[in-house]
Amino acid sequence: MTTTIPHVTTATKLQGLLEAMLQAPLPVRLRAWDGSTTGPADAPLLMIRNRRALRRLMWQPNELGLARAYVAGEIDVEGDLYDALTRLAALIWRSPDLKDVPIRSVAADLVRLGVLGTQPKPPPEEMVVTGTRHSQRRDRQAISHHYDVGNDFYRLVLGPSMVYSCAYWTSDAGDLEQAQHDKLDLICRKLGLRPGQRLLDVGCGWGSLAIHAAREYGVQVVGITLSTEQADYARKQVAEAGLAGQVEIRVEDYRDLDDGPYDAIASVGMAEHVGAEPYAEYAAILYAQLKPGGRLLNHQISRLHLAPKQPHQPRSFIDAYVFPDGELAPVGTTVTILEQAGFEVRDVHALREHYGRTLRAWVANLEAEWSTAVRLTSPGRARVWRLYMAASALAFEQARIGVNQVLAVKGHRDGSSDMSPTRSDYAV
Repeated sequence: MTTTIPHVTTATKLQGLLEAMLQAPLPVRLRAWDGSTTGPADAPLLMIRNRRALRRLMWQPNELGLARAYVAGEIDVEGDLYDALTRLAALIWRSPDLKDVPIRSVAADLVRLGVLGTQPKPPPEEMVVTGTRHSQRRDRQAISHHYDVGNDFYRLVLGPSMVYSCAYWTSDAGDLEQAQHDKLDLICRKLGLRPGQRLLDVGCGWGSLAIHAAREYGVQVVGITLSTEQADYARKQVAEAGLAGQVEIRVEDYRDLDDGPYDAIASVGMAEHVGAEPYAEYAAILYAQLKPGGRLLNHQISRLHLAPKQPHQPRSFIDAYVFPDGELAPVGTTVTILEQAGFEVRDVHALREHYGRTLRAWVANLEAEWSTAVRLTSPGRARVWRLYMAASALAFEQARIGVNQVLAVKGHRDGSSDMSPTRSDYAV
């Protein structure tokens, strides 16, 4: 009697190898570069197109190794990307220790699959900033890496509003443009803007808030950014709106501000770039730039669960490809630092669910115009954005991170604030 020995496919070998490396069952279906597949038929399909992807994981068995392979096009997902990321989350958010991998049991497969070798170079989209952390020079590098990738690309992703922060969805039927308009108007109402006042927009982006505040509330606006491409776009939009006499856009670091006082300050999606150590200085500068009775609206992503820092913590995908040097703090830390600077915090508005929905809308925009996005940037850059925005949407939806609007006031000497004791003037 002849015994048939089952054929072990490349995909089956890969599955065993990956499960040994990641020290957990692989929760997705797998397709190898030779077309062989394995795993549950109803799961999203993880395609490994090149042996180099495995070599990256051998050298960097964590989210950065996976991200490098994805950005380089060596792995891809077929099916629901959100489902795949959810299934892989337990593996992505931890870093297995390769010294625990039984090397002898996988050594033959490592050789046969061509995994052994030197560490591949990271994709060109990976950024390494230089100089002292959060110095003005290094901050300019980080901001340029993220924002100076083409205004046409950003318009494709963000839509006509060109607002790059969490929208405010007031109904299930609303679209992204309406939700961003409602967010801008909510900020203006919270700041209590009135004709003739001066508004400082710190991290003004492409000028959407500055234009809205000037046009709808009659204020004079100074917007500052470190991105030259943002500033060029914003100035053109201001001119086309006929608001050149009301809105000034500058390429300027917040640390160089010296023309206050202002009646109100908005900082929307900018404070995440400031960093933990400089944050007290940042709060003190904004406080100094406000008139007594002036308000600050600080719209900022927060870390909901502050995990203790681990020694030799590997670099994250976000730091390497998206926001170099970006740091998230719990909202309580932000409130404490603002109060230590002299502010009275009057309102904290959590918008976590709104950001998940906003990011899904941006991902949908990107996927609908994928070939154009690739042409405007690069295949790797488009893949960075798809992965970053989809993963971030899940992070907000699963309460790993949050986003909050903190409304604070610089009180008068007698402690009064000129603010209503209710939310009647900015009902939310």
